Amino acid sequence: DVQLVESGGGLVQPGGSLRLSCAASGFTFSSVCMGWFRVAPGKEREGVAGIDSDGSASYADSVKGRFTLFQDNAKNNTMNLPTVHLQMNGLKPEDTAMYYCAADYWVVAGRRLVVLEYNYWGQGTQVTVS
Repeated sequence: DVQLVESGGGLVQPGGSLRLSCAASGFTFSSVCMGWFRVAPGKEREGVAGIDSDGSASYADSVKGRFTLFQDNAKNNTMNLPTVHLQMNGLKPEDTAMYYCAADYWVVAGRRLVVLEYNYWGQGTQVTVS
C-alpha cells in the first residue's frame, strides 16, 4: 500500500522558518510527483509546491521566493524512498494552515499544484505562524 509519512510543522513567529518532510512508500515506479497543499481555516485546499522525480519544481505565487521544495538525496535514505522537504522561510501569519503531502505518478508539469491530480495523501501537519 502507498503511504505518505509527514513530519515537521509546529508553531513559529512571523519571519521564522520551518521544514516539512514527506517520505513516500509503496510506489512501484520512480516517476512520482510529490507536492504540498494546505488548507487554511475557511478556505479551500490549495497547492503550495510540487516536484517531479527529475527535480523540476513549481510554486504557488504566494510562496515563491520564500519556500523551497527539494528532494532528499541524503546517504541515510537507505530505503531509497521518494522523499521531499519543503523549506519554509519568511513565514507569515497567512501561511497558517494544515499542510498535506500528496503524491502520484506522472503528473504533468503544468498541473503539479492541482488537487485532482493526486490520489495519495498524507494525514497532514499543522503550521501556525503567530
